Amino acid sequence: MGTSSDSLADILERVLDKGVVIAGDIGVSVVDVELLTLRIRLFIASAQTAREMGMDWWTNDPFFSPNAARGELDGDVGRRDLAARVAELEARLPVPGGRDEPR
Repeated sequence: MGTSSDSLADILERVLDKGVVIAGDIGVSVVDVELLTLRIRLFIASAQTAREMGMDWWTNDPFFSPNAARGELDGDVGRRDLAARVAELEARLPVPGGRDEPR
């Protein structure tokens, strides 16, 4: 029994190290009219292998990383963009005492 568990562990290690892609399409048709097509792509790999392949979407997803939602405003570029947008919106506001002020 030790041999089969060792080989299963070896297979799992290889799969996580190299990655495996499983692809498939499911189609639903009625009287030769296609109603729905689902394309399924499943990638199984370790987080490290996925990161090496450029598939690290979870690092910026707010569901998986609570700090990711704040990351959009972090850094000088984000603050400058936000400050420019606020200034633009403030410029559109009517000037008190001006002709554009509602009565």
